[in-house]
Amino acid sequence: MTPRQVEPEPLQNPPLCAGLRRAGESVSLGGIMSNLNGRILVTGGAGFIGSALVWALNKRGVTDIVVTDVLGQDEKWKNLVALKFADYVEAGAFRQRIAAHPGAFGKFSAVFHLGACSSTTERDAGYLIDNNYGVTKELAAWALARDARFIYASSAATYGDGARGMDDKCDGEGLAALRPLNMYGYSKHLFDLYAQRMGFLERVAGVKYFNVFGPNEDHKGDMRSLVHKAYQQILTTGQVQLFKSHKPEYKDGEQMRDFLYVKDAVEMTLHFAEGGAGAGGLFNLGSGEANTWLTLTRAIFAAMGREPEIRFIDMPEMLRGKYQYRTCADISKLRASGYVKPLAPLAESVRDYVQNYLATGKKLGE
Repeated sequence: MTPRQVEPEPLQNPPLCAGLRRAGESVSLGGIMSNLNGRILVTGGAGFIGSALVWALNKRGVTDIVVTDVLGQDEKWKNLVALKFADYVEAGAFRQRIAAHPGAFGKFSAVFHLGACSSTTERDAGYLIDNNYGVTKELAAWALARDARFIYASSAATYGDGARGMDDKCDGEGLAALRPLNMYGYSKHLFDLYAQRMGFLERVAGVKYFNVFGPNEDHKGDMRSLVHKAYQQILTTGQVQLFKSHKPEYKDGEQMRDFLYVKDAVEMTLHFAEGGAGAGGLFNLGSGEANTWLTLTRAIFAAMGREPEIRFIDMPEMLRGKYQYRTCADISKLRASGYVKPLAPLAESVRDYVQNYLATGKKLGE
């Protein structure tokens, strides 16, 4: 039986672009208290970004954490072994218990909702609607009703091919105009629209991760980053395969992405429960620059102490109409919210990942 869903009350006259008072105006952070001083919920906490977030919380001395996930039959449970947390609950059981008894797990000061099906090739639309959209609605209503800071993972996939921009300083029409290219992106976009329509987007933070890579992604199969895949290819064959370009304006290997190291990604995410706890709306989380696949691949070879050997292969037909040729996050809104930490350069991040994790087999926290 599906748990009863509680809808948050719409706000009166919600702003069209939550999180900004006027274009370019910084969010005031005066007097804001950290929301990391109480119990923390991390959904998807055994996954890639979720486990990295728990690791970053542990580094701050925070261990009163409830982790939920669906462990299934893969090996993402290994991401939890070196981490410290108060309790683990399977996601389905957690969903049922808070629907029946909202206070079953006590009082939470912050909820990081990172649990979702993140496969961009998943074709079961009904599953994605329930898992990525329905669950997020329920958790948002539950968190807001209990005065917990709610930070959730939206996605850069909501921007589609980027033809309509990748602007997180959106207005109502701008957000509605986005056209995701796959069902995963659409399931995330639906909640962004819902939160805006219901008038509570300014009370939460929706983070749009761009191309995140780093330790603890081993279990992700085809959804692993190119860094992980390329490292294995180089060890096995000595070369890396990249997709050819099927657009004349981009040469092979010069398709571009905004690559973000997971250690930076979780620092940005935690910001919305710390100094940026008053910032609301949608936020791009990226490096703020676009690099080519060739640049990334050469950095991987360099980190491994090898000369680049790259072979271009045809892109599968099923991906050609859904492929993003360039992504780049405008992170000015993130900076305006008070996030001032510098980001690690791409080559440095790749070297840390390759030499300290992939080459050693270590997880975060080990």
